[in-house]
Amino acid sequence: MASDPTYPSRRRFLQTLAALGAAGMLPAGLTAPASFPVLTRPITSSGEHIPAIGMGTWQTFDVGGDRYRVADRAQVLRTFLQLGGGLVDSSPMYGSSEQVLGECLAQLDDSEGLFAATKVWTPGQWLGKRQMEKSRQLWGLPRFDLMQIHNMLDWETHLETLKAWKAEGRIRYIGITTSHGRRHDDLAAALTAEPFDFVQFTYNLLDREAEQRLLPLAAERGIAVIINRPFQRGDLFSHVRGHALPDWAAEFDCANWAQFFLKFIVSHPAVSCAIPATSRVDHMRENMGALHGRLPDAAMRQRMIRHMEAL
Repeated sequence: MASDPTYPSRRRFLQTLAALGAAGMLPAGLTAPASFPVLTRPITSSGEHIPAIGMGTWQTFDVGGDRYRVADRAQVLRTFLQLGGGLVDSSPMYGSSEQVLGECLAQLDDSEGLFAATKVWTPGQWLGKRQMEKSRQLWGLPRFDLMQIHNMLDWETHLETLKAWKAEGRIRYIGITTSHGRRHDDLAAALTAEPFDFVQFTYNLLDREAEQRLLPLAAERGIAVIINRPFQRGDLFSHVRGHALPDWAAEFDCANWAQFFLKFIVSHPAVSCAIPATSRVDHMRENMGALHGRLPDAAMRQRMIRHMEAL
């Protein structure tokens, strides 16, 4: 089971309660706010807590120039924040996603709770600084909470800049990412050599390679873990197509396959946050249901693995 969660502000909590009620997602027997916590995890380097379900933007927010689709994405972002979300992850690599995020944030009446995370993805120190400043302008923020080195590109050069910017208060946390299993050895070496606050990599029910080295190493080093590709680019949904959610999923308050996949990830003790991406409000509501209720314990996690392998 997860460690004791913390609670959002009263105003955001009531927004969450109202939104979930409208979506028909309130747990049975809910009668008071005190019975409805949001699952959060600590950032080990600071003790600050973040919600365990975040939001990715790869492909889904790359809709620049289409004002109708931008308005749709603003509603997706609004729903994410209303339902208790915090960490939003993007990158200059993701086409117009950062521009669209900035336009969406400008449309919101309230972005309370936003934990803004992006990446530097270019060779060279000067180009890296220029790119990060452009990202800040696109988002329309005074600073980022988290700046990550995307796919380890020229990581030692950028790390020097990020350390200086963190010391100056221009960013709050430093991270490094990969989405390629072939880079796991290189990533492990970087995590061992340098004091990163965050690391991001792939982990899900169809790709559990990170269990072998990266997750234990992050726990040992006190590094917060962000999980990308939690649905394996949609492959997990294809894997279960035509199959009903098992009845025993109710034992960890799971109402749909999205929550099944996400609760498996965030129930790992080394994981801080999973970042599914979606362009649909109804899918966002399904994802955010994983922020509430019980999580599978170690025995249940093994049952989930066996179930997926048997399909």
